[in-house]
Amino acid sequence: MIKHWKSLVVMFVAVFWAATGIAAPTLQELIDETEEGGILVPPPGVYNENVKITKPITLEGQGKVTIDAGGVGTALIIETDGANVSGLTLQNSGTLHNDVDAGIHVRGKYNVIKDNKILDCLFGIDLSKSNNNLVKRNLLISKKLSLGLRGDAVRLWYSFDNEITDNEIADSRDFVVWYSANNVIARNDIRNGRYGIHFMYAKYNRVEDNNIHKNTVGIFLMYSDDVVIRGNKIYHALGAAGMGIGMKESSNIDVVDNEILYSSTGLYSDVSPFQPDTTNRIYRNTLGFNRIGLNFLNDWKGNILKDNIFRDNIRQVSVANFASAARNVWEGNYWDDYQGFDNDGDGYGDTAYQPQVFADRVWMDVPETAFFLGTPLLSLVDFLERLAPFTQPLTMLKDEKPRFKRQFEYVTDTKTGQIADEDAGTSGYDPFGLSNPKIGTTNQ
Repeated sequence: MIKHWKSLVVMFVAVFWAATGIAAPTLQELIDETEEGGILVPPPGVYNENVKITKPITLEGQGKVTIDAGGVGTALIIETDGANVSGLTLQNSGTLHNDVDAGIHVRGKYNVIKDNKILDCLFGIDLSKSNNNLVKRNLLISKKLSLGLRGDAVRLWYSFDNEITDNEIADSRDFVVWYSANNVIARNDIRNGRYGIHFMYAKYNRVEDNNIHKNTVGIFLMYSDDVVIRGNKIYHALGAAGMGIGMKESSNIDVVDNEILYSSTGLYSDVSPFQPDTTNRIYRNTLGFNRIGLNFLNDWKGNILKDNIFRDNIRQVSVANFASAARNVWEGNYWDDYQGFDNDGDGYGDTAYQPQVFADRVWMDVPETAFFLGTPLLSLVDFLERLAPFTQPLTMLKDEKPRFKRQFEYVTDTKTGQIADEDAGTSGYDPFGLSNPKIGTTNQ
């Protein structure tokens, strides 16, 4: 009834303006006339202007209202707490990176931005020093520029406790989280960009159940600690720098239950964990069909790799220079090139998985030869080297109990119905107490 009443009012106002010949008010005028806490449903149409909201109102476009910035500045600026913006199309922002020309700027708390289309805008949604906002079910597409000149689809700058969920992001540059903490980034589809999600000095964030594909890099952490990366599907991160998940000097990270497929490098670690006496926990991930499943920059330690699946990678594990990854903890992972047996039927191999590097060390010592990785030529040289070694081989790692079956055998808690950790016996894997999906104060 309320929606029907609103539609009748909009129709009446539109007919009145047409009949009287009086110029229709601008969208900014309609916003300024709306009282705090009020609901504004503008007449359908295209509004060629830049708009600012400075008080807590609800602006409902119902899929029929377009704000066209005319190629100048930002289409909509939210400079208040508690505004609700939905059902709008925001398009044709300016092209200035210094001014962060965008579809929407957010400068406040407890705002809701949902079900909008942000098209042909340099940046999509920019949150700067803005906390406890909800950004949900929006479509974001940048301008048709070369990859490096596009803006970021979502940009968080000194922003905390926000939820960025269920959005569709395409053909933008990056999704960046800088100096921001306690944010939830979940169930987004992110494609055809540079960095799917890029963290810089950002702690205590949670990234889960996203679909990230056809980007140069899926998720990358730089100097960002205490991040949970869980349940994401990351694939087709291709090119010379392509990688599914990367970590640089980042500590206390949980990488759990992700699928990382069809990429140049599945998982990359650069001096991570960095902080003394910390670990990074890499559990139950599937790394398959990659050029390199897991690549370390150097001989580092502090990573615990448990119950992961390594399959159909050209190279399962590597180190960028000729060094071993054996100082990390390897336990119960599945390796499709394991050549042992499970005679006692306990689900684990009877002997350790202990791959050795022979002639294929050449591409580690001379990076240019990596062009031949996986080719019959290098495979033949490696075969001959294994047949009659003339150098001391390198043991890359040692997994004492390699998983014999590829499938995970989860245990279900009969009381809660949740998946229980097979070895620890705890209900679910929730290192930071984030099992409640309703994070933040919004309930939209």
